[in-house]
Amino acid sequence: MQVLRIDDLVVDYGRKRPPIAVDGITLEISQGETLGIVGESGSGKSTVALAALGLIPIAGGSVSLDGRDLASLRGAQLRAARSRASMIFQSSSASLDPRRTVAWSIAEPLLARGVPAAVRRCKVAALLDDVGLVARIATRFPHELSGGQKQRVGIARALAADPLLLICDEPTSALDVSVQAQIVNLLIGLQDDRGLAMMFITHDLAVVEAVSHRIAVMRAGRIVEQSTAERVLRAPESEYTRRLLDAVPGATKGGARA
Repeated sequence: MQVLRIDDLVVDYGRKRPPIAVDGITLEISQGETLGIVGESGSGKSTVALAALGLIPIAGGSVSLDGRDLASLRGAQLRAARSRASMIFQSSSASLDPRRTVAWSIAEPLLARGVPAAVRRCKVAALLDDVGLVARIATRFPHELSGGQKQRVGIARALAADPLLLICDEPTSALDVSVQAQIVNLLIGLQDDRGLAMMFITHDLAVVEAVSHRIAVMRAGRIVEQSTAERVLRAPESEYTRRLLDAVPGATKGGARA
């Protein structure tokens, strides 16, 4: 099942430089699939994520989430469509209120939907277990957690609304290497268990190799190459992709996902 479809997307920030942040890109992500999006800073990766969530206006093209064109929706219909996708941020602290407990942070999306308190408590307990955290974490505050624990809480929060699509925006770049591997393995396991579609945005080719089925390489708002992870990493067609690979020795030794 196709979860996300982006056709000929254009995002124009007008007076900002560069004014055209995304220039005519097309991509799709199916259920159970991870599309890695790589490129240097300013390539337009995060702009694509915001467009996929319906959070920024687009100048051209279309974005369809779960078969619904986001540009055609308003009000409650748009909010309902957006709930089919969740974001995991680079900084886990960005999604956690320092004044609120872990339980409250995870339950907030459920509270917004009017889910009863007893159901929220059960859901929070189940989500903590799903992301490998003990139940007592629920009463703690973000400053009491390690970076890896906070990112796990952020993942639990993103899963609270039972999304079809997870958008992961550099979710491991602020973590130690050993913790990065744990988070990547957690995301792969959750995807396998839930059939999630994932958009995984990163500049780290070693990480994108571990998690992705397909890869799109972006430069200056355009996709310069898009294919299976195996093909992009082993036999890149674009000179730009080859330069990215050359800059990361050993990035393609582990084997892309089947």
